[in-house]
Amino acid sequence: MDRAKVEALFAHTAGIRCLVVGDLMLDEYLWGKTDRISPEAPVQVVDVIREELRLGGAGNVVHNLAALGVQVSVCSVVGDDQNGRELLGQFCLNHIDTRAVFLDPDRRTSRKTKVVAAHQQIVRIDRESREALPAAVEQQLRLWIAGHVSEYSVIVLSDYNKGVLTPAVIASTVTAAAEAGIPVLVDPKGTDFTRYGGATLLTPNRKEAEAASGIAITDSASLAHAADVIMTATGLQHLLITRSEEGMSLFSTGGEIVHIPTVAREVFDVSGAGDTVLAALAVGIASGFSMAEAARLANVAAGIAVGKLGTSIVTPQEIIDAVSLAHKDSHAKIKSLDVLAPLIAAEKNRGKRIVFTNGCFDLLHAGHVKYLQKARNLGDLLVLGLNSDASVRRLKGAKRPLIDQDERAHLLAALDCIDYVTVFDEDTPLELITALKPYILVKGGDYSLDGVVGREIVESYGGRVELVTFVDGKSTTNIIERILELYSA
Repeated sequence: MDRAKVEALFAHTAGIRCLVVGDLMLDEYLWGKTDRISPEAPVQVVDVIREELRLGGAGNVVHNLAALGVQVSVCSVVGDDQNGRELLGQFCLNHIDTRAVFLDPDRRTSRKTKVVAAHQQIVRIDRESREALPAAVEQQLRLWIAGHVSEYSVIVLSDYNKGVLTPAVIASTVTAAAEAGIPVLVDPKGTDFTRYGGATLLTPNRKEAEAASGIAITDSASLAHAADVIMTATGLQHLLITRSEEGMSLFSTGGEIVHIPTVAREVFDVSGAGDTVLAALAVGIASGFSMAEAARLANVAAGIAVGKLGTSIVTPQEIIDAVSLAHKDSHAKIKSLDVLAPLIAAEKNRGKRIVFTNGCFDLLHAGHVKYLQKARNLGDLLVLGLNSDASVRRLKGAKRPLIDQDERAHLLAALDCIDYVTVFDEDTPLELITALKPYILVKGGDYSLDGVVGREIVESYGGRVELVTFVDGKSTTNIIERILELYSA
């Protein structure tokens, strides 16, 4: 995964609108300890220490999407009962749009109680409805979806086989979305995947793919065969089969196959991981990622989810941190302004003094390094604004820079004294200084205070300008002249 691209994605997820249609339920967790056997029966006695309610089923997909910064609406049917009211209350706490959650007084809201002791689920109690929707309620859903589908960037169908996603609801949703040019992603259930015909993508696990295709998946050949059977029967554009410790496999029309290895990490609980995959896929696709890129993003998110106990959300920062582990180099320090600004704001809230300097830094030399080390020692964190290639050409002429901006950024980011590098295209760093509001603005000793761009801004909120002298005789111009002198003959 490209870390910078993932950071840029999560900087703009607030503009994504997602509609989740599916089966809602409450997940109740009873956390406790057990150290004795009941005298009444050969069963463990659990002393309950803590109780917790979480959004389950399609609600967990909704919760994951909201945690990733997306605007989410949910469309479903619940009972007009205490569990239904508690479920709607959970959505309200998470600022989820529930105007399309319809109440059916004859339906029981599903609730699953999971008893956990010693980090293991030891029993689950289900109280749920599995009946198909009454015709009148089904029609309500279909009409609402048809009237509002164009408001969304992506549609997610989360099927838990509890009756909400009837064939008619699925068909009308897929049709309306297709007419509006909106992708539909489905987490399927059952053995008949033809009812999801026309969807953009299905995300079955291996067991579900075997049941739907009638093919035992034992190797890459049988995996490809099963995928071909499913895609042919359903008219899918894409199929993502999740395969536990073997990772994921993405199949697309035209025969393209992408195998994505699992992200190695300790597994505590796989429940809800499929919901996390679906949410991350939706965010990636709605952000313009290719299907393969979105699948890789989902793979990283799933690796985080299985390291948690119970149905859990995954945050943008967790995904960024996980992606960064694969980039233990200068990549991790190079940020665009829209990504960098909130990071710097958070550092300032923690009391850090931010130092800022800028320049072209073409042909990095010892003078540059000593200057930057001095700048870093003035505060807690050094941000370097690097002139882009176009900016350097305007400032220094058509023959510069000698080193392009990407190479210059990586060389600078490799220095321990630099915490972040951001490239700017303007002639001056005024926009960066205005956005980042550093406490200390550093420039070379060849400047006068009056000539420092951004001085007035920094001093307006109590910051200051520091002038740091360069090492005598160390400059890019001198290096160029020396090379010409030695090699011009």
